[in-house]
Amino acid sequence: GPAEEEAVLRALARHLPPPGPEAGVAPVAAPAGRARLTPRHYAYLKVAEGCHHRCTFCIIPRLRGPLRSRPLPELLAEARALAASGVRELLVVAQDTGAWGKDLRPRTAFAAGRPLRAELRTLVQELARLGLWVRLHYLYPYAHLDELVPLMAPDWGPEGGGLLPYLDLPLQHASPRILRAMRRPAAAERVLERLGAWRRERPELVVRSTFIVGFPGETEADFEELLAFLREARLERVGCFTYSPVEGAEANRLPGAVPEPVKEERRARLMALQEALSAERLRALVGRRLWVLVDTVQGDRALGRTAGDAPEVDGVVRLDLEGTGGAVRPGEFVYAEVTGAETHDLQARPARPGGEA
Repeated sequence: GPAEEEAVLRALARHLPPPGPEAGVAPVAAPAGRARLTPRHYAYLKVAEGCHHRCTFCIIPRLRGPLRSRPLPELLAEARALAASGVRELLVVAQDTGAWGKDLRPRTAFAAGRPLRAELRTLVQELARLGLWVRLHYLYPYAHLDELVPLMAPDWGPEGGGLLPYLDLPLQHASPRILRAMRRPAAAERVLERLGAWRRERPELVVRSTFIVGFPGETEADFEELLAFLREARLERVGCFTYSPVEGAEANRLPGAVPEPVKEERRARLMALQEALSAERLRALVGRRLWVLVDTVQGDRALGRTAGDAPEVDGVVRLDLEGTGGAVRPGEFVYAEVTGAETHDLQARPARPGGEA
């Protein structure tokens, strides 16, 4: 089960030998009671389990149960331990991260001797105090996200850390008819208004979203409405999936199943549009200077990420380290000038701090 950490660790110990020098893998230090599967310099902080929404395509509430938020003092203690172990970036996750704290009673808890409200804004502010990059994932489009945008760090350098100008909002679709069938918020125009307001507040904001095409009953008109939304929203990062009839999902009983070839054709069209929008946005970054968090180094080449790129799901920065003398290590920040752009990735070379950032 998802909460049986000790049983999971016992099973791993039974079937997998511990990593060691003979395997060519150095064990990663981790806070007590936690197994780290990520590189040393970033880690996921899971703030809640379960979900109280009932989206028709999803069975997570049946598998994981209703929302159960972890207490604020527990989260801050884990985050401090991760920071002490060398983590530079925290990726805050849950099935519904934006709902964290709504189920906690009492709403006020003591952490480090201070009374703190169990609300997402407070959690984010406290995590930002640790001097790490803090990245938010899996946010339902709640109205209280408006309060988070002003908290985002306008300068994402390595010194102060803070909440990154990055929001992961799985919007799923843009057709009101399909969104109602999915049992999701059905006001795409309101999303566009809020995107505009957020970008006026933080022009450097990067928004990531995912969409489902081929949902039962989706017509060509519904799909064209989704494409029109993407053209106007110009989201920085987009993923797309074809509808999959997960066993037990309510949506499987809806009429109007979309044939698989149609699903795939729509997915390809959506991604072709997004690739063009992404390439245009990245070309505009050529010549700019950005902080890059290095993930891997091989010889005089490295892969890293900007504040607008989450690991494994977004683009990368390909760094040319020739002439740096091999001084760059994974987990370090490099100030770099963008020298080229691809559809999703950037090329860059180290630059001296100063000037445009």
